[in-house]
Amino acid sequence: MNRVAQLFRVGNCLMGVLGLMMGVWVALGTDLLDSYLEIISASAVVFFFIAGGNALNDYVDREVDKTGHPERPIPSGRMTPKTALRISAACFVISLLFSLSLNVPSIIVVLVAVALILLYELRTKRAGLSGNMTIGLLTAMLFLLGGTMVDMLDRTYILAALAGLATLGREIMKDIEDMEADFDRNTLPKRVGKRNASFAAAAATLTAVALSSEPFLAGTFGLGYMLIVLVADTIFIYASVIQFKNPRQGQRYAKYGMLVALLAFLIGGLL
Repeated sequence: MNRVAQLFRVGNCLMGVLGLMMGVWVALGTDLLDSYLEIISASAVVFFFIAGGNALNDYVDREVDKTGHPERPIPSGRMTPKTALRISAACFVISLLFSLSLNVPSIIVVLVAVALILLYELRTKRAGLSGNMTIGLLTAMLFLLGGTMVDMLDRTYILAALAGLATLGREIMKDIEDMEADFDRNTLPKRVGKRNASFAAAAATLTAVALSSEPFLAGTFGLGYMLIVLVADTIFIYASVIQFKNPRQGQRYAKYGMLVALLAFLIGGLL
């Protein structure tokens, strides 16, 4: 694999663009082609932002990756740490430059996201809950950007909240699953124990469930959305319960719930 493509983790970048497109779809529905220039710019913002974050991650974790991911460009010797850091900085600059073609609220979202990813990689990643919350916020901001760039945040803020909360719950579940392996991180389960951390994961996930009916009750989306989101809610509730005994299975089902919830918003934006 090309070393730069591997550094970027292109699949992750494209998934981020897909998340942005979901936010735009919810905001505009079938009229999204009317804002194709903004969509192209915002897609570039997201792609290079995630690429920059992944490159920075490889730079920061270069020693750990010698054991955990020896195939990556830095530990494999195919790229120097300094080169990866320069690529990361260039990606963030490109992302910010593309954001300048968007409106002011979108530029603010991008600036805050860059600050958060830098804070995460340099500080909060190893701090446990604050790192989990940062990842949740960054996930939510994909959908916030999808709304702000077309001045329809009123249609995407709830999607952002649901995505952020569900991601937070899943991140905590992953930390419970990886408790023994996370020797270099002071995670929430290490601080408060597995059971209390499981309650925290369940609280975040079930809060998302409680908020999921808001778009239907507010009249933003119709019955099609509500029927599908009820399926997602059922999966989330199951994930919240099963993760007390099996965190791996819990976080897996939480991922399935997120996919079904995205389908619900897709149908909601269409109908």
